Parts: sequence; C-alpha cells; structure tokens
Amino acid sequence: MTQAELSQISSRSTLYGALSVLIAVLCFSVNDTTIKFLSGGYALHQIVLIRSIIGLGILLAVLMPLEGNWRLLKTNNLGLHLIRGFCVVFANMTFFIALAVLPLADAIAVFFVSPLLITAFSVVFLGEKAGIHRWGAVAVGLVGVVIMLRPGTESFNLTMTLPLFSATAYAALHVLTRKIGLAESAVTMTFYMQLTFIVTCIVIGLMLGHGRWDGQGPEIFHFLLRPWGIPPMADWWLFVLIGMASGFGGYFISQGYRLAEASVVAPLEYVAMPISVMAGLFIFGEWPDPVAWIGITLIIGAGLYVFWRETIHNVRLRRRTIQR
Repeated sequence: MTQAELSQISSRSTLYGALSVLIAVLCFSVNDTTIKFLSGGYALHQIVLIRSIIGLGILLAVLMPLEGNWRLLKTNNLGLHLIRGFCVVFANMTFFIALAVLPLADAIAVFFVSPLLITAFSVVFLGEKAGIHRWGAVAVGLVGVVIMLRPGTESFNLTMTLPLFSATAYAALHVLTRKIGLAESAVTMTFYMQLTFIVTCIVIGLMLGHGRWDGQGPEIFHFLLRPWGIPPMADWWLFVLIGMASGFGGYFISQGYRLAEASVVAPLEYVAMPISVMAGLFIFGEWPDPVAWIGITLIIGAGLYVFWRETIHNVRLRRRTIQR
C-alpha cells in the first residue's frame, strides 16, 4: 500500500472519528440538561443507575448486533476497562453534583478544560507530538479556568472545582480509550463503562438510598443523600431520554477517540458550550456574568486554536505525502 493510500485511510478514519464525537456531544448535552432538570427530585445515583440500565439495554439490543455478536464482550484488557470505568464514574458523579447547584454554562465551561488536558496527557502518556503552540493553548485555557474559579475573591465557590476534577478524570478516560482502542471495539468499551456505572450505583444505593442522612450538611449533599423512590410515570420519558443519550453517547465517544488522535477530536467537544448556554437560558433562566464570559472565551478559544493548528498540520502532511 502506497503512502498516499495510507494517508487517505488515515484521513477517512479521522473524519469518522470527528463525526462520532459530534454525535456524542449532542447526546451528552441532552443528558446533562435533563439530569440537571431531574436533580431537584431524585438522588444522583438513582438517576444514573436507571440511565445506565437503559443505556446498557440499548447497547446490547441495538449497537452490538450492528458490530458483531456476544464475542465482542470478551476482553484481554479487563483491568484497563475497570480503571477506565472508574474514571468515567468519578468524572460523571463530580460533574453532576456540580450541575445540581451551579449554572449549566459555568459548570460546562470549567469542565471544557478537559480537551486541553487530553492534549497534554496524550503527549505525556501516548507519545503524541505537540509543539509550543499547543502547549501555549493549554496554558491559556488554564488561565481561563482560574478566571472562572475566581480564587481569593468573595465570588469563589468551592463547588466550581468539581468540574475541574471531572475534567481531569475525563481526560484520563480518553487517554485510556486511545491506548486500548486499537485492540477493543467501541461496543466493548461502552459495555464495561455502563457495567461499572451500574455496579457502583447499586453499591452506593444500598449504603445511602434509605435517605436517613438527608438534610445533613451543605445543600450539595442533598443530591447525594436524598432517599430513593419509584419515579412517577410522567417522569419515565426523561429517564428513557437520558438512557438513550448515555447509550449512544458512550458508544460514539468511544468510537471517536478510537478512530482518531485524541488531540485532534477533543476540541470538537466545545460544540456543547453554545448548546449549554442556550439550554441554561431557555430552560433554567441562567446567563453567565461578564467575568464568566472572559473565562469561557479563553477556554473555548484555546481549544479551537489547538484544533485549527492540528488541521493545518494535517493538510501539510498530506500534501508532502502526495508529492512523494
């Protein structure tokens, strides 16, 4: 196979990876908005448990038959799948707790340092290359996060650090996805991710679902300690919605990072930012203040700059390959 043919295959793989990430972003935006909406009436782990059971059902009934059969669930990387699963559990839980008390756009803006962290982690742990421009973008994005957090001021809210913890775990998740993606299918990775959610939520539900400790401590604990109950029929369509968003979103995000370099597709996740601003405005009546907008601009701008630089770099490489 010639260099030109290899380059064409690589470009096609990158395109499919990018489209997969965009689909996943839409799914996760629906998921985040709906969970924030449900956070006033249900315990976090009950929401996530129902969501994950529905998502796992969609994976097994719809997505797995499209890619193969039950043999896809066999793996030689069970340890990495479990580490990956706990990364996504930690990322989701810390982010959803933040969503219960923070404006949607603010939480997502801080979380969106994750693509920049993915760029840094990909260089350190996967050996992918990044020049001074990418590292400069990472630094600018981190400055944006500091502006959003506002440490040392009366506006500082410790809860704002939760999306940052979530972003770090999320970055580790996708570095692991890239590491095992050539050996595992997206269905396999999503299956173990959903399974980890289900087991974790059942264990926490057995410990906290009785609700005896509800009302103790800060407001943020209410979302964790609220007693579990049977949702009314009127709310089940929302649980089905987040279950579908979780099932398809988990599959497509795994597919995206499996097919393309993490540093290439990660900035595409910023599409969720304008979606969250609009959802916050029209559903929850929220709008970022001027200081928050400065931080948002720096974080988003840094990510888009990384994407633009990578696009230019790939175009030059393809031209050199063709000329050879």
